[in-house]
Amino acid sequence: MNTDIKHRAFVKEVGAESLKVTILNESACSGCHAKGACSMSDFQEKEIEITHFTESYSPGQEVTVIFQESQGFRALFYGYLFPFIAVMLTLIITSSLTNNEVTSGLLSLGILVPYYSILYFFRDNFKKVFKFEVEKRG
Repeated sequence: MNTDIKHRAFVKEVGAESLKVTILNESACSGCHAKGACSMSDFQEKEIEITHFTESYSPGQEVTVIFQESQGFRALFYGYLFPFIAVMLTLIITSSLTNNEVTSGLLSLGILVPYYSILYFFRDNFKKVFKFEVEKRG
């Protein structure tokens, strides 16, 4: 069973210790016969920095970016699931303590500011945990 997520990408920038690649993320309907009716908002460019690579690459070169599916679930947890649980718990606790909906709502949304600030502060640690691999397209 293949547990890797692979995306076609293009090398944007080559540094001494890192490689920046651009992935063109297409929506699920991009392969549809009616895709001409869709807008350009169905396509998104995402830039990824890869720190571990062994071969030499040049800007504009087409590559494949590989990410382990198990790491994807972990990223989903840190990015979406845990913040949702924190918001809901804060909402339940503050609404039972204060009986004020406005305060409860603002505090439950306000809990996201320190959470995402912490994630941003530890982004270098997450780069070590979530490793992307790159390989040349043949």
